[in-house]
Amino acid sequence: MSVNEFVGHFLTKAHHPTPLGGRNAKHEGWSNPILKRSDHTTLEAPQRRGRNLVETVGQRLRNAIAKGDLKPGDKLLSESGLTQQHQVSRTVIREAIASLRADGLVEVRHGVGVFVLAPQAGLQKGFRSVDSNRVSSIIEMLEVRAAIEIEAAGLAASRSSPAQQELIFECLDTMNRQIAAGSSTVESDRAFHLAIADSTNNPRFRELLEAIGQQMIPRSLLQEEDVDISPPDYLSQIQSEHSLIARAIADGDDSAARDAMRTHLKGSQQRYRALIRRS
Repeated sequence: MSVNEFVGHFLTKAHHPTPLGGRNAKHEGWSNPILKRSDHTTLEAPQRRGRNLVETVGQRLRNAIAKGDLKPGDKLLSESGLTQQHQVSRTVIREAIASLRADGLVEVRHGVGVFVLAPQAGLQKGFRSVDSNRVSSIIEMLEVRAAIEIEAAGLAASRSSPAQQELIFECLDTMNRQIAAGSSTVESDRAFHLAIADSTNNPRFRELLEAIGQQMIPRSLLQEEDVDISPPDYLSQIQSEHSLIARAIADGDDSAARDAMRTHLKGSQQRYRALIRRS
């Protein structure tokens, strides 16, 4: 039985989601599962067979690079310029750029801008040893992520700026809206973890996560085109875990941040180990 069959079977079985409601968080704006903040632009889910705004903007930029409209060395418009050009929020632009950066298409030069990179022959995308058809290989990848991200969460709690914390919560906002709309959260989930890596203010953490590639979020293997088929209660559980990580970082509690990230990633490992036992 393939990993898709394993995971599809597993995710439709018993889950124990933790409600996202309540106001236990110290961070402003956490009053219900679908976050609403006056300083954040509300986006409507695009009506294009589940294709979300991040993927749409990212594909437009990829096409411009592939066609030569954007050449190696060219500087992309500023964040505000891209926001106006594509009529989307800053969060969408940041996530789209993060996706392009992960695929080696652009380079972010802090304080300068985003530049198109020259194509690299035989560009490596993700770990060569990750086999998407083997559940055990996914567990191996999750173990590597745990080694990186548990410490990253602790450092983010100690070092992150208010702006970096805000981006983490914006990623949560985006995922909540996508869950409510029934659209894919894979890219925004990935952006959430990369935002935490950036909040360490040590660029090596992002580089290590980007080396894993798109399979960093295992449920991306379940997507049918751009539609995430994970059930809502499973996504709710994941979001509850995400929210605990974000709150600990915002509170500056490095111990709680490490514990929350450990719980999140170890939980993922347990879920996939259960697939192996059932096989």
